[in-house]
Amino acid sequence: MTDSVTDATYNVAADELRQFIERFESLEAEKKDIADQQKEVMAEAKGRGYDTKVMRKVIALRKRQPDEIAEEEAVLEMYKSALGMG
Repeated sequence: MTDSVTDATYNVAADELRQFIERFESLEAEKKDIADQQKEVMAEAKGRGYDTKVMRKVIALRKRQPDEIAEEEAVLEMYKSALGMG
């Protein structure tokens, strides 16, 4: 291969690589913006008297399947009962 073909291949690969990196960096910036917005929502909820720790648990539960939640709660109750907590 000639140097000009090698240089052209390098330039194309470098341009493509730069595009991937820039897209990723753009997504990182969007992710940070979203995280900041989520913090603002929680701060507002806290300011209105809501328990944000419990809200986060509810949000996590809403992402899961009902049967998965029920199974975990059943095991939790069994463990609590075994320890005399329930």
